Amino acid sequence: MVTAAPSDFASRHRELLEQALVAIRKREYFSAYPESPSPKVYGEHAAADGRAAFEAWLGSPFPLATPGGDGVVATETSPFGIDVGVSYPRVRPDGIETLLAVAAEAIPAWRDAGPDARSGVCLEILARLQARVFELANAVMHTSGQAFVMAFQAGGAHALDRALEAVAYSYDEMTRHPEAAIWEKPGRDEPLRMTKTYTVVPRGIALSIGCNTFPTWNSWPGIFASLVCGNPVVVKPHPRAVLPLAITVQVCQEVLAEAGFAPELVTLAAEDPADGLAAVLAVRSEVRLVDFTGSNAFGDWLETHGTQAVVFTEKSGVNTVVIDSTDSYRGMCFNLAFSLALYTGQMCTAPQNLFVPAAGIDTDEGHQSYDDVAAGIGAALDKLLGDDAKAVELLGAVVNPGVLERLDAAPTRGRVLVESRPVAHPTYPDAVVRTPLLLGLDLDDAEVYAEECFGPVAYLIETPSTAESIETFRRTAREHGAMTASVYTTDEAVLASMRSASLDAGVALSENLTGQVFVNQSAAFSDFHGTGANPAANSAYTDAAYVASRFRIVQSRRHA
Repeated sequence: MVTAAPSDFASRHRELLEQALVAIRKREYFSAYPESPSPKVYGEHAAADGRAAFEAWLGSPFPLATPGGDGVVATETSPFGIDVGVSYPRVRPDGIETLLAVAAEAIPAWRDAGPDARSGVCLEILARLQARVFELANAVMHTSGQAFVMAFQAGGAHALDRALEAVAYSYDEMTRHPEAAIWEKPGRDEPLRMTKTYTVVPRGIALSIGCNTFPTWNSWPGIFASLVCGNPVVVKPHPRAVLPLAITVQVCQEVLAEAGFAPELVTLAAEDPADGLAAVLAVRSEVRLVDFTGSNAFGDWLETHGTQAVVFTEKSGVNTVVIDSTDSYRGMCFNLAFSLALYTGQMCTAPQNLFVPAAGIDTDEGHQSYDDVAAGIGAALDKLLGDDAKAVELLGAVVNPGVLERLDAAPTRGRVLVESRPVAHPTYPDAVVRTPLLLGLDLDDAEVYAEECFGPVAYLIETPSTAESIETFRRTAREHGAMTASVYTTDEAVLASMRSASLDAGVALSENLTGQVFVNQSAAFSDFHGTGANPAANSAYTDAAYVASRFRIVQSRRHA
């Protein structure tokens, strides 16, 4: 095994770290990892080599050893219909004692390495993950149902940017104070002098609970924030999306070992779904940090029961679009259609509730009634998704049976304005692909629209007025949470009112999006993903609050 001093990695990646530190302060466009899978960017053979590397895993045991592991599990089924069949070391509840003990043993050396060395190691891990980005993209695609380009971007390049962002924020917070200082207090005779040191110490073992839809994008920020702050990380993947995180752990262990640290600083805890491993791990006294993306039910349970840990959750929310007026009717309809169709609406940021006043809206194409708006969105969806071969590259596949069940049951809950239809995938005939469903509702149908229906289901809700639309958004976001909000208006007073409501509800707002930026997209280093200010999430990717609780500063002092 080739070895390298941690300082070598720190020096190698110092310029990138400095660029990221500037980016988190300026909030301008910055990306360290190219998002285009073009051969001109990554090389002529990168795509084929990455796909071959992914296919080599299929039906095989994954070469990782997990302390406390007992047997293997193979739990993944591709939404595109291929047989995944990768097996991983299984961690049963009775193996947790060993797993956590080994992780704890690795803490002192990792803690004593300091922020610079830890940052260098983490940035080297990111560099090697980028080198395997095509392999990762295929793994994300066939566990989440994302179309390939989206899997490459969101699951690869953008996830790397979010991880780098987390490292930069962590480094910034850890180095805010000096490592040592001379304290001198003037006295009548001689001054009183003390030498003081300040050491960043980790909180303890971190638990990362992966999600099915975005296994890397949603996990990497917490994994790398915890690791760079000195904490070992136990990665508990979603049983349907293990491979992307198994590759992640493999790379982490490879670099840690080369740098002279225990590879068990990052471990994979794969499970049989019946094991309920996340709930067992999350309440262990050794586990001091928990990162979770998923359902309200389990997120609430973690916040209630994981009291020994700092728990970071991203749960469900009710994302709203208030439509009042627009100076680009076609642009608005296209933008909304794209947002509804992207990854079949299986995004925590996808719009669900579209409020339209009963009197209709004024546009650059004349006055449009409620029915006209429904027809405009429907026409945009037809144009966007009319060609099945092109549609699947936007829609991807339905991630799991639960999404399909909700979609099939939804038409009974409102007026069908735009039907959902199955789409035949030209490459994967067994893929389950559906177009979005748009239902018409009235304002008093709150029992339907006040809860999230995760997947390709959206509601066009008729309201008495725009003012009532805004007030309903404010109320539902406060009570049920939201990750995003959007408004279309040419009236500055309406815009001011919506901005105020968004601040009241603690929800990020997009205004009059009619071009190639969509409400469900989020750019690292500029956009905060979530706010932590409403029930949908108690934290944000990435701000100082997301990283500062992952370490503490312990001082020592003596007379100089």
